[in-house]
Amino acid sequence: MRWLAVAVALLAGMAQANTGTSLRPAPREPIAAPAPARAVIVDVSDSQLAPRRSLRPDKRRGSGARSGTRRNTFGQQLREAFRQKPKAQGAIAPATRKGSKRVAKGLQGSVCGDPNIRGVKISRIPGKIRGCGLDSGVKVTAVSGVALTQHATIDCTTAKALNAWVEQGVKPVVGRRGGGVKSLRVVAHYACRTRNNKRGGKISEHGRGRAVDIAAINLKDGSSMTVLKGWRSAKNGPALKKMHKAACGPFGTVLGPNADRYHQDHFHFDTARYRSGRYCR
Repeated sequence: MRWLAVAVALLAGMAQANTGTSLRPAPREPIAAPAPARAVIVDVSDSQLAPRRSLRPDKRRGSGARSGTRRNTFGQQLREAFRQKPKAQGAIAPATRKGSKRVAKGLQGSVCGDPNIRGVKISRIPGKIRGCGLDSGVKVTAVSGVALTQHATIDCTTAKALNAWVEQGVKPVVGRRGGGVKSLRVVAHYACRTRNNKRGGKISEHGRGRAVDIAAINLKDGSSMTVLKGWRSAKNGPALKKMHKAACGPFGTVLGPNADRYHQDHFHFDTARYRSGRYCR
């Protein structure tokens, strides 16, 4: 038993000598637990969520397509193009909005309820002196396809009378002479003044928008039938006298070179309302 005690003593000495080189792992320091992550709340409405597509295959036989998707291959586009019927030749395409605007714009020139009277409506013109003014006036630029060399500011009654005179008393008289009527030389229309510009005189029908003065009939070949030079000439006199006479009817007052010295170079037409009837000289 003595040898056993010696062995135990030897082992205890060896253990005490090897204390700094022990093979057992040194104990580790405890690791702090990470701080819990803060929750971030995102407000997403239902309208912002994209719809989820189903990944389930279509139940139909022979179809490898998935629901919610559409296959549009080049072959399908080609077959659809061949199935479309070609348009018949000579077919009229429907009117576009741009074309309709052009038509509407062309009709805007009609005034006084007559497509043969072209012009624009104007606002009320107050009179500078008592008795003048124009309540419902128009600026006429052409009548029955015959242009006016300057717009005529008149009322619709006078505009209709001028249109009737051109249609019934000018075109038939001129006929094909010089290629036909091209325009009327207008030298006076609305003006707030007295008759013949006399001080203290009565208000002229020009001051009410009821009168227009015509100095010449212009033809398409460039020639003109002027009142000043043609009234007493053998070439244009007879035609101008017929036109003057034809105006007595549509207009209430018709004055020309035979009336007085103030009308040697033009026709004065107005739609004055006289109780005694028309006055034509």
